[in-house]
Amino acid sequence: MDEELDSAAPHIRVAIIGAGFSGLGAAIRLAQEDQDDFLVFERAEEVGGTWRDNSYPGAACDVMSLLYSYSFAPYSGWERTFGTRDEILAYLIRTTDRAGVRDRIRFGHRLEQAQWDAEAGRWQLRTSRGEWTADVLVLGTGYLSEPAFPALPGLDGFTGTAVHSSQWDPSIELAGKRVGVVGTGASAIQIVPSIQKQVAELTVYQRTPAWVAPKPDKRISALQLRLRRSVPGYQRFRRLFNKYGREIVVALLSKPDLMRKTLQGNALSHLHASVPEGPLRDALTPDYVAGCKRVLFSNSYYPALTASNTELVPAAVGRIDGSRVIAGDDERELDVLIFATGFSAVDRPVAHLVRDAEGRTLAAHWAGGASAYLGSTVAGFPNLVLLMGPNTALGHSSQTVMIEAQLAYLVSALAVLRERGARSFEVRREVQDRHDAMIRRRFDGTVWQDGGCASWYADASGRNPSIWPSTTTRFERLTRSFSPSDYLLTSVSARALTPSQKADR
Repeated sequence: MDEELDSAAPHIRVAIIGAGFSGLGAAIRLAQEDQDDFLVFERAEEVGGTWRDNSYPGAACDVMSLLYSYSFAPYSGWERTFGTRDEILAYLIRTTDRAGVRDRIRFGHRLEQAQWDAEAGRWQLRTSRGEWTADVLVLGTGYLSEPAFPALPGLDGFTGTAVHSSQWDPSIELAGKRVGVVGTGASAIQIVPSIQKQVAELTVYQRTPAWVAPKPDKRISALQLRLRRSVPGYQRFRRLFNKYGREIVVALLSKPDLMRKTLQGNALSHLHASVPEGPLRDALTPDYVAGCKRVLFSNSYYPALTASNTELVPAAVGRIDGSRVIAGDDERELDVLIFATGFSAVDRPVAHLVRDAEGRTLAAHWAGGASAYLGSTVAGFPNLVLLMGPNTALGHSSQTVMIEAQLAYLVSALAVLRERGARSFEVRREVQDRHDAMIRRRFDGTVWQDGGCASWYADASGRNPSIWPSTTTRFERLTRSFSPSDYLLTSVSARALTPSQKADR
């Protein structure tokens, strides 16, 4: 650490960073296993992660609600096929309280640094409000936590109001304003139709068009709600039906020619049915294979783009001069500029805060490309478990399935440590490298590698450290149990805690 920790810093068995879907899930699973020696450190004042932060107009999920929730904390009251942001946040808050883990969460604690202490066999943590030591460190910060702003000349001098979609300010006045939306990804296609009717003029800046398919969203019928609430096993059956149905999409993503004939064809038909032939349709037609970038789902995006007060500018914003926004040959004055430009998903900020025993950051270890065994453990970082780590993102299903698989792996790892009387576990370098090589091979010939696009999935070198290029079923099988032979295990230290370290946590 930059500074020595207080020798009386309180000690905990497990420290969890973040109280979004992954960190909160870890807390609940540990509590269900009667392991209560843990704390969750959350920078905000409430749980929810990305669903707490992203309150922009129209915010919603593009994964079916029954699957975008914990299997160990089911909810039968979803009002629509796809949950809104408010529904999902309410679900996470309610689940926190029902699981009884709120008192284990330390709100207002931003992680400042964590370093492995090889001699003591534990992690030294410093947050914005205190210091702790922990046997095991779990990173539940995900990859959708830090907004990505484009480096635009003149942005600081913009005379209007500028806001990132993930830092939405509800006091921003849009009615009667000239509004620009930068980006055409998952957030933008929700924002655009949600604000189009209230603004005077809407300009959408598109660097690259997205494949947009129809969204099969509808209100859940009263009969369905009764079945989910009263018929034992029915909701679980519907969840599994959705889960395994999504696995079929992996076959499409693995075969570009098959994707062109199926999902891409459906998206193209949706475009042609929604936008008349002409320059706008041409500008909205991607030149890459669907799935190379995430396929988006909306029934209202195209109608909003064809509205009389909306104009698509098929160019990236180049610079800003006062109230004027310049993109290619287009120049216009705007009152509000909304950046729907995504997140720092590949260069994860938390990786710059976590250090090995020699003080080298996780980001430095990943300089040649981020990798982790099963997206969970990294050579050189004992007792560190990542949730939604490298190559666990999905282009076809619910991230909660992957999170739950990693939570099962975490619980199994802690059980092995306890049963074997071990102090620490560190994945063997050859095991991690072999796993990463398998992932690279699986990308060969897939849409992700040969789809012809530049995606946030890839890093600056073109390497994909984001996507899991297989089914969730395969990932669940690989993470079902912790294999000690994949790890270097060390024995328990004889060092005992002082009473002051055990108290007042």
